[in-house]
Amino acid sequence: MSGTSGVARTGIGTGRTTPAERMRALARAEATLFLRNKGTLVAALFVPLVLPFSVRSAMSDTDLTDVGLNIGTLILPASVGFSLLFAVYAALVGVFVARREELVLKRLRTGELRDVEILTGSALPAVATGLVQCLLLAVGCTVLLDLDAPPAPQLAVIGLLLGLLTAVALAALTASFSRTTESAQVTSLPLMLLSFIGSGITVPLEMLPDRLASFCEFLPLTPAITLVRGAWTGDLSAYEALGAVLTGLAWTVLSVFAVRRWFRWEPRR
Repeated sequence: MSGTSGVARTGIGTGRTTPAERMRALARAEATLFLRNKGTLVAALFVPLVLPFSVRSAMSDTDLTDVGLNIGTLILPASVGFSLLFAVYAALVGVFVARREELVLKRLRTGELRDVEILTGSALPAVATGLVQCLLLAVGCTVLLDLDAPPAPQLAVIGLLLGLLTAVALAALTASFSRTTESAQVTSLPLMLLSFIGSGITVPLEMLPDRLASFCEFLPLTPAITLVRGAWTGDLSAYEALGAVLTGLAWTVLSVFAVRRWFRWEPRR
């Protein structure tokens, strides 16, 4: 089933509807296509569940108490980071590029759907997957790693929502510069690798040299990981939390501005 036929069966653009109804219809079609794509399904659902074990293995000989962490506050933010990168960011880069190359985006723009509704509706299944996955991982890590309840749960909520928003915006921006679905796998790699190394996912910023850590604080997904980790460690000051939120919002605003200017709705020839 192609992306075009899947969207066509939703009836989008055939009558007067509300923005919420249009986005729900598009999200249902996108969810159907997501479930039928085995490669995307495996990468989005299972890879984020496996990778945290590699982090635990790699850091098993490291004394985390020197930087005020434990195995739980190491693995839980890493799990959230992997979910944001694989279930949301990488998955959506592929979705946006595939729908563009199949002329789905071009067709949708001829109906009632506005540009922001098209991108939002297309992103909803991946966002829902990432959100549910992060919640399940948080519960699982809390139980299996014997973590106490977070002393600042509001930071976890803010961090997760900010991370989802940033991942979606960056996915649309990355898709703007991806010529094909095959090249999308390459264009998404720089941000993923940079986030693995520098956003506190595999190596906490507390374990990096001060100058390098200060630079890494400004990477796109660092604010989300910092806030989630701070929710459980309880050692994130209000000033540091505000700085992380502003950095994440700045990345999102810049990405949205770039998408509005450079996003391509027709195939790149």
